[in-house]
Amino acid sequence: MSLRMRYDPTVDILLVEVSKRPIDYAEELCPVIVHFTKNHKPVALEILDASRFVTQATATSLLAKSDKLAASAK
Repeated sequence: MSLRMRYDPTVDILLVEVSKRPIDYAEELCPVIVHFTKNHKPVALEILDASRFVTQATATSLLAKSDKLAASAK
């Protein structure tokens, strides 16, 4: 599996390519557009409003880890 990421700051979109297969169609799952092959395999993810998405994902991950550490310390 090849993984390639590109960020375009002018439109705040993060493109994550997970395959080099041809794209047949896409589905928008706000704020992510997933591109698929004709066999329904994911090819790429376009993350819209990427700076906010990454910030929120990071905060959520850190909170989950913090909760886990606090629970194990009891």
